[in-house]
Amino acid sequence: MTVMAERMSQMQVEEFEEIASKAPETVMLKFIDGRIGVKSMPDEDHATITMWLIRQCIQARPDLDLHPEQGLRVGPFRNGRARTDGALAQLAHLAGQGEWADPSGVLMAVEVTAYDEDTDRRDRLEKPSACAAAGIPVYLLIDRDSCTVVVHSGPDSGGARHRDVHTSRFGETVKLPEPVGIELDTEILKNYVC
Repeated sequence: MTVMAERMSQMQVEEFEEIASKAPETVMLKFIDGRIGVKSMPDEDHATITMWLIRQCIQARPDLDLHPEQGLRVGPFRNGRARTDGALAQLAHLAGQGEWADPSGVLMAVEVTAYDEDTDRRDRLEKPSACAAAGIPVYLLIDRDSCTVVVHSGPDSGGARHRDVHTSRFGETVKLPEPVGIELDTEILKNYVC
Protein backbone atom coordinates (compact mmCIF):
# COMPACT_ATOMS: atom_id res chain seq x y z
CA MET A 1 0.00 0.00 0.00
CA THR A 2 1.41 3.43 -0.93
CA VAL A 3 1.80 6.33 1.44
CA MET A 4 -0.84 8.24 -0.56
CA ALA A 5 -3.39 5.46 -0.09
CA GLU A 6 -2.67 5.29 3.63
CA ARG A 7 -3.37 8.98 4.28
CA MET A 8 -6.65 9.83 5.89
CA SER A 9 -8.64 12.72 4.50
CA GLN A 10 -8.68 15.77 6.75
CA MET A 11 -12.24 16.61 5.72
CA GLN A 12 -14.91 16.03 3.11
CA VAL A 13 -14.72 17.85 -0.22
CA GLU A 14 -17.88 19.81 0.59
CA GLU A 15 -16.29 21.07 3.82
CA PHE A 16 -13.20 22.20 1.92
CA GLU A 17 -15.31 24.02 -0.67
CA GLU A 18 -17.12 25.88 2.12
CA ILE A 19 -13.81 26.93 3.72
CA ALA A 20 -12.29 27.89 0.35
CA SER A 21 -15.28 30.07 -0.51
CA LYS A 22 -14.63 32.15 2.63
CA ALA A 23 -10.81 32.35 2.39
CA PRO A 24 -9.32 35.86 2.16
CA GLU A 25 -8.05 37.04 -1.22
CA THR A 26 -4.48 37.01 0.11
CA VAL A 27 -4.23 33.20 0.08
CA MET A 28 -5.18 30.36 -2.24
CA LEU A 29 -6.36 27.05 -0.86
CA LYS A 30 -5.81 23.61 -2.38
CA PHE A 31 -7.19 20.18 -1.54
CA ILE A 32 -5.14 17.28 -2.91
CA ASP A 33 -5.22 13.71 -1.65
CA GLY A 34 -7.68 14.69 1.08
CA ARG A 35 -5.33 17.29 2.57
CA ILE A 36 -5.88 21.03 2.71
CA GLY A 37 -3.00 23.38 2.01
CA VAL A 38 -2.34 27.08 1.62
CA LYS A 39 -0.42 28.70 -1.20
CA SER A 40 0.82 32.28 -0.97
CA MET A 41 -0.27 34.74 -3.63
CA PRO A 42 2.03 34.95 -6.65
CA ASP A 43 4.61 37.71 -7.13
CA GLU A 44 4.44 40.13 -10.07
CA ASP A 45 6.90 38.17 -12.26
CA HIS A 46 4.72 35.09 -11.74
CA ALA A 47 1.71 37.04 -13.00
CA THR A 48 3.73 38.43 -15.93
CA ILE A 49 4.73 34.91 -17.00
CA THR A 50 1.08 33.82 -16.83
CA MET A 51 0.04 36.78 -18.99
CA TRP A 52 2.84 36.00 -21.49
CA LEU A 53 1.57 32.43 -21.77
CA ILE A 54 -2.03 33.59 -22.22
CA ARG A 55 -0.91 35.79 -25.14
CA GLN A 56 1.08 32.93 -26.69
CA CYS A 57 -1.88 30.58 -26.49
CA ILE A 58 -4.36 33.09 -27.90
CA GLN A 59 -2.06 33.96 -30.81
CA ALA A 60 -1.28 30.34 -31.68
CA ARG A 61 -4.70 28.84 -30.96
CA PRO A 62 -7.54 31.40 -31.02
CA ASP A 63 -9.95 28.48 -30.60
CA LEU A 64 -8.73 27.98 -27.01
CA ASP A 65 -9.01 29.85 -23.70
CA LEU A 66 -6.31 29.80 -21.03
CA HIS A 67 -8.15 30.34 -17.73
CA PRO A 68 -5.82 31.79 -15.07
CA GLU A 69 -6.16 30.59 -11.46
CA GLN A 70 -8.66 27.91 -12.44
CA GLY A 71 -9.86 25.51 -9.77
CA LEU A 72 -10.18 21.91 -10.96
CA ARG A 73 -11.74 18.82 -9.42
CA VAL A 74 -8.84 16.40 -9.74
CA GLY A 75 -10.67 13.39 -8.26
CA PRO A 76 -12.54 11.15 -8.19
CA PHE A 77 -10.31 8.70 -6.36
CA ARG A 78 -7.95 11.40 -5.10
CA ASN A 79 -10.89 13.35 -3.70
CA GLY A 80 -9.01 16.51 -4.57
CA ARG A 81 -9.27 20.10 -5.61
CA ALA A 82 -6.34 21.92 -7.19
CA ARG A 83 -6.07 25.51 -8.31
CA THR A 84 -3.86 25.71 -11.39
CA ASP A 85 -2.08 28.82 -12.62
CA GLY A 86 -3.83 28.11 -15.91
CA ALA A 87 -6.20 25.63 -17.52
CA LEU A 88 -6.31 25.47 -21.33
CA ALA A 89 -9.59 24.36 -22.92
CA GLN A 90 -11.83 25.01 -25.92
CA LEU A 91 -13.49 28.44 -26.01
CA ALA A 92 -16.14 28.74 -23.28
CA HIS A 93 -15.69 25.08 -22.28
CA LEU A 94 -15.37 25.97 -18.59
CA ALA A 95 -18.23 28.50 -18.64
CA GLY A 96 -20.84 27.92 -15.97
CA GLN A 97 -18.80 25.34 -14.05
CA GLY A 98 -18.09 27.55 -11.07
CA GLU A 99 -14.93 27.76 -9.01
CA TRP A 100 -14.12 24.02 -9.20
CA ALA A 101 -14.48 22.85 -12.80
CA ASP A 102 -14.58 19.31 -14.11
CA PRO A 103 -11.17 18.63 -15.72
CA SER A 104 -12.61 16.70 -18.65
CA GLY A 105 -11.99 18.80 -21.73
CA VAL A 106 -8.99 20.56 -20.17
CA LEU A 107 -6.14 20.12 -22.64
CA MET A 108 -3.35 21.50 -20.46
CA ALA A 109 -2.79 22.55 -16.85
CA VAL A 110 -0.14 25.18 -16.22
CA GLU A 111 1.99 25.93 -13.17
CA VAL A 112 4.62 28.62 -12.66
CA THR A 113 6.78 27.94 -9.63
CA ALA A 114 6.50 30.25 -6.66
CA TYR A 115 9.32 31.08 -4.30
CA ASP A 116 7.99 29.19 -1.29
CA GLU A 117 8.93 26.05 0.60
CA ASP A 118 6.01 24.05 -0.79
CA THR A 119 6.86 24.45 -4.50
CA ASP A 120 8.84 21.23 -4.86
CA ARG A 121 6.11 18.98 -3.45
CA ARG A 122 3.15 20.93 -4.85
CA ASP A 123 4.20 21.93 -8.38
CA ARG A 124 6.75 19.24 -9.25
CA LEU A 125 5.14 16.18 -7.62
CA GLU A 126 1.51 16.50 -6.47
CA LYS A 127 -0.02 18.57 -9.26
CA PRO A 128 1.50 16.62 -12.18
CA SER A 129 0.28 13.40 -10.56
CA ALA A 130 -3.19 14.82 -9.84
CA CYS A 131 -3.50 16.20 -13.39
CA ALA A 132 -2.44 12.85 -14.90
CA ALA A 133 -4.99 11.09 -12.70
CA ALA A 134 -7.66 13.53 -13.90
CA GLY A 135 -6.79 12.69 -17.52
CA ILE A 136 -5.39 16.12 -18.43
CA PRO A 137 -3.20 15.39 -21.47
CA VAL A 138 -0.49 18.03 -20.87
CA TYR A 139 0.96 19.53 -17.68
CA LEU A 140 3.26 22.51 -18.29
CA LEU A 141 5.60 23.58 -15.50
CA ILE A 142 7.53 26.83 -15.87
CA ASP A 143 10.19 26.30 -13.22
CA ARG A 144 11.86 29.56 -12.24
CA ASP A 145 14.18 27.85 -9.74
CA SER A 146 15.90 25.73 -12.39
CA CYS A 147 15.19 28.08 -15.34
CA THR A 148 13.46 25.25 -17.19
CA VAL A 149 10.18 24.48 -18.88
CA VAL A 150 8.98 20.95 -18.15
CA VAL A 151 6.30 19.38 -20.35
CA HIS A 152 4.50 16.30 -18.99
CA SER A 153 2.28 14.55 -21.54
CA GLY A 154 0.46 11.30 -22.23
CA PRO A 155 -1.20 10.29 -18.95
CA ASP A 156 -0.66 6.57 -18.37
CA SER A 157 -3.61 4.22 -18.11
CA GLY A 158 -3.04 3.86 -14.35
CA GLY A 159 -3.55 7.59 -14.03
CA ALA A 160 -0.73 8.36 -11.59
CA ARG A 161 1.74 9.99 -13.97
CA HIS A 162 2.38 11.21 -17.50
CA ARG A 163 4.44 8.83 -19.65
CA ASP A 164 6.53 11.53 -21.35
CA VAL A 165 8.44 14.29 -19.56
CA HIS A 166 10.58 16.71 -21.56
CA THR A 167 12.71 19.45 -19.98
CA SER A 168 14.02 22.51 -21.84
CA ARG A 169 16.15 25.41 -20.63
CA PHE A 170 14.79 28.98 -20.74
CA GLY A 171 15.67 30.32 -24.18
CA GLU A 172 14.91 27.11 -26.07
CA THR A 173 11.88 26.51 -28.25
CA VAL A 174 9.36 24.27 -26.49
CA LYS A 175 6.86 22.21 -28.47
CA LEU A 176 3.66 21.48 -26.58
CA PRO A 177 2.33 18.17 -27.93
CA GLU A 178 -1.16 17.51 -29.22
CA PRO A 179 -3.90 18.16 -28.34
CA VAL A 180 -2.29 21.54 -27.54
CA GLY A 181 -0.02 21.85 -30.58
CA ILE A 182 1.66 25.13 -29.67
CA GLU A 183 5.33 26.08 -29.98
CA LEU A 184 6.78 28.47 -27.38
CA ASP A 185 9.91 30.62 -27.74
CA THR A 186 10.97 30.82 -24.08
CA GLU A 187 13.80 33.38 -24.42
CA ILE A 188 11.74 36.05 -22.63
CA LEU A 189 11.41 33.87 -19.50
CA LYS A 190 15.04 34.68 -18.65
CA ASN A 191 13.79 38.18 -17.71
CA TYR A 192 11.41 36.88 -15.02
CA VAL A 193 13.67 34.96 -12.71
CA CYS A 194 14.13 36.55 -9.25
